[in-house]
Amino acid sequence: MPVFADDSALYDAAALRVAETRAAAELGDAFEPMRRAGAAAWRELLRRWPAAQRIVVVCGPGNNGGDGYVLAAHAHAGGRDVCVLHLGAHAPRSELARRAAGDYANAGGRSEIYDGGALQADVVVDALFGIGLSRAPDSEAAVLIEAINTQPAPVLALDVPSGIDADRGAAYAPAVVADCTIEFIARKIGLTTGAALDHIGERALADLQVGPGAFDRAPVARAVRAQDLRRWLSPRSRDSHKGRNGRVLCVGGDHGSGGAIVLCAQAALRSGAGLVEVATRAEHVTALLSRLPEAMPREVRDAAQLREALQRADFVALGPGLGQADWGRELYACALDSGMPLLLDADALNLLAQQPRRLREDSVLTPHPGEAARLLGMDTAQVQADRFAAACALRVRYGCAIVLKGAGTIVVAPDLEPCVIAAGNPGMAVGGMGDVLSGTIAALRAQRLNAFDAAVCGALLHSAAGDAAARDGGERGLLPTDLMPWLRRLANPE
Repeated sequence: MPVFADDSALYDAAALRVAETRAAAELGDAFEPMRRAGAAAWRELLRRWPAAQRIVVVCGPGNNGGDGYVLAAHAHAGGRDVCVLHLGAHAPRSELARRAAGDYANAGGRSEIYDGGALQADVVVDALFGIGLSRAPDSEAAVLIEAINTQPAPVLALDVPSGIDADRGAAYAPAVVADCTIEFIARKIGLTTGAALDHIGERALADLQVGPGAFDRAPVARAVRAQDLRRWLSPRSRDSHKGRNGRVLCVGGDHGSGGAIVLCAQAALRSGAGLVEVATRAEHVTALLSRLPEAMPREVRDAAQLREALQRADFVALGPGLGQADWGRELYACALDSGMPLLLDADALNLLAQQPRRLREDSVLTPHPGEAARLLGMDTAQVQADRFAAACALRVRYGCAIVLKGAGTIVVAPDLEPCVIAAGNPGMAVGGMGDVLSGTIAALRAQRLNAFDAAVCGALLHSAAGDAAARDGGERGLLPTDLMPWLRRLANPE
């Protein structure tokens, strides 16, 4: 199947509609993109489930339904037992969908109005709504979606699983859970992050021979994958020395949270920092030396002692285990007032949320959705309902690079094209993973990557290491320390 020349490009629904219209005009036939989409989807179904004989295609009233009718016509011509199901209120409405439905009917294809019963099929095709849905399905459609989700056969979604917002990634209730989603023309931004990732299954792309010239705007974002690490991580020169590889200062580790700052420091070293100093409580110095003799831990009792350490650093990771008591607040204020480039995580973000202020443009914030909600003065559900909008709002409010963590981590910075991390797994949802990310980004920043590149590369390196560690032993029970050897290996791409 042909693929888009640059499948890292992510577009919104408006850009895709323009591209489809332009492609149809160039081809001289408005029906041709639909014909190609249905044919590509049929090929994908055959590739994945070649033995399937009973095929149910659920078609909606718009062009997504039209794509389904084209697929159904191919299945019928191929001798399969195929039935198109539609809702009484969702008969074909668009001119193109009516044409596709007519062609299917004229070929002897069978269509039925869904009667509320269980679906019986070897494969179910979801062609109900596509990119056009921007609200929860009505009650009649909801019953059909629930029927799709409760039947045992695999589900192929055309372009977007029904019930998923193609721009925001939000999952309405209910939404189709597909085994595979075949996207048409280009990849959708909403299928890369948040709740959508639990609905799309495996992904395929059919470009329908529509080139980048059909788009009237640049991509909304880019997806980056593990193989992209070499873009930032080139081999070091033979005469390299530790001073050239950056000096990171990790600040944190109040009473009861010493492990967080240890993980941060270890990740910084495994990600290539030349020197790593740790400003922490006296009680953690001995343990840190025992666990990580390569680090340079210092007891820091107050701001005056922290200032001495700040003068030696190239970059500062502030927040892992910092706490919000007097000690943490004093170190936080000192670091922010120092004028140093900073990464803020964990309690540093919570302290920032209490007294918001714009930061240096070369700083980095790494909030999870809950921290992002506090930074924006909203609730976590609002952040997750539109993760791209939340990341951009953080960028505007705080004026620096933002790493919005979670499924499909999003990285944004002023005046730069956003990136989505197409790596990571559910096993990484465990305490301490964010501390590892902080150390990873800090190390790359100290190695002279700019804030945005360090944030993107660091988030990708961290997620790719998590994936490699999960392949080694499984997702459940994955620990932050399991990433350490993989950080080193992947920081040296071949």
